[in-house]
Amino acid sequence: MEREPGAAGVRRALGRRLEAVLASRSEANAVFDILAVLQSEDQEEIQEAVRTCSRLFGALLERGELFVGQLPSEEMVMTGSRGAARKYKVWMRHRYHSCGNRLGELLGHPSFQVKELALSALMKFVQLEGAHPLEKPKWEGNYLFPRELFKLVVGGLLSPEEDQSLLLSQFREYLDYDDTRYHSMQAAVEVVARVTGQHPEVPPAFWNNTFTLLSAVSLPRQEPTVSSFYVKRTELWDTWKVAHLKEHRKAFQTMWLSVLKHKLPLSLYKKVLLITHDAILPQLAQPTLMIDFLTRACDLGGALSLLALNGLFILIHKHNLEYPDFYQKLYGLLDPSVFHVKYRARFFHLADLFLSSSHLPAYLVAAFAKRLARLALTAPPEALLMVLPFICTLLRRHPACRVLVHRPHGPELDADPYDPGEKDPAQSRALESSLWELQALQRHYHPEVSKAASVINQALSVPEVSIAPLLELTAYEIFERDLKKKGSEPVPLEFIPAQGLLGRPGELCAQHFTLS
Repeated sequence: MEREPGAAGVRRALGRRLEAVLASRSEANAVFDILAVLQSEDQEEIQEAVRTCSRLFGALLERGELFVGQLPSEEMVMTGSRGAARKYKVWMRHRYHSCGNRLGELLGHPSFQVKELALSALMKFVQLEGAHPLEKPKWEGNYLFPRELFKLVVGGLLSPEEDQSLLLSQFREYLDYDDTRYHSMQAAVEVVARVTGQHPEVPPAFWNNTFTLLSAVSLPRQEPTVSSFYVKRTELWDTWKVAHLKEHRKAFQTMWLSVLKHKLPLSLYKKVLLITHDAILPQLAQPTLMIDFLTRACDLGGALSLLALNGLFILIHKHNLEYPDFYQKLYGLLDPSVFHVKYRARFFHLADLFLSSSHLPAYLVAAFAKRLARLALTAPPEALLMVLPFICTLLRRHPACRVLVHRPHGPELDADPYDPGEKDPAQSRALESSLWELQALQRHYHPEVSKAASVINQALSVPEVSIAPLLELTAYEIFERDLKKKGSEPVPLEFIPAQGLLGRPGELCAQHFTLS
């Protein structure tokens, strides 16, 4: 194809080829000129070619000029004795297939403008091919969707080589439709199986892209009264799986489990666990199938263990899962570092939630209260102002544990029966001890800490005191709060006001004489 210089010249040349192909079948070979520009190195030329292909094959789909049915090989048809119309449709269908493959490759182009335009063209083809299927229905009411073309789209989005988060954010709008959401979940399962089979070590970029797509999928909470389809349908059949929330939940479950069964990067574990309790578990058909992933994450330690315990807690309370080691795992997370990590607020928020039941045995609650009190001896003030009210809250919820503060002559440190090295809270003998640590903290250098520790000297009120406002408290906030305090009146510092640095002249000798 002879091109005029510049993007405008390419646009006009492509426009002429487009008009020629659509006007006469005898000009069909001009399609090769249009497809050739898709291979250009120039970004603007590629964009013009994508727009032209979108208009060309969009028109051919609407006019029914592409072969419908199992696509035979091009050589077989061209050498056969079938009619010219059938040969044209088969030939053009192959050109449409080539165009789709090239657009799929352009989803990985360095230019985001090219990527975005290729995605838009492919999704237009999905919509048109769904409305004008290129396969014959096997029975009346047979649900047809361009699965292979759509799988090409999802495969390009889940690239193993590069970060596609920006393009995936553009794709999110299509997930609002029931059919594209359903087929996205199915296609993601196939792409994950293919990529993990091809790569012994799956690139982190692929897992990040996969998480971005999966986390964007959100199901309706209840069966919608009217289905919203991207591919327009004249009639909806009750036999279509895509029209039922139950089938969406099954696909959602299969999609997540197909990813979580693999060994993931630690950063991805954290991302998944952060949304497990509110974005994954409530939408699964069988939430208890997450037990393997959660127990595996729980053994990783640190923040991951805490986040995994949150998911396990939901399975235990809402789905009757038996996990006897739950509180032992939580107890094991209590160490001096818990007051200094960035997830401290989330840890104590969840610990408060896990220990909120009044049906927990007294020895278990006593073990947590004692462990927290022992750790409080070396904790910073901002942590103490949150931990001390938390310990008092545990004593309010469980009156049987108040014996820990009703032993005025409790054991000294060297005779304390509590075993801080014991991993099992049931064997720690905490209920035989006392919270002498709180009495020690009443002499803390910071007056607010001393005041908080002195609460146990009074009768504990029945209403609980929420620790939520104290979870995010920082040393800076405490310092700023202390600076803003103003006394009610000046504090007397000396009974006799000083008249100078060393007193009046002559007094120094007199004082020296008197003292000697």
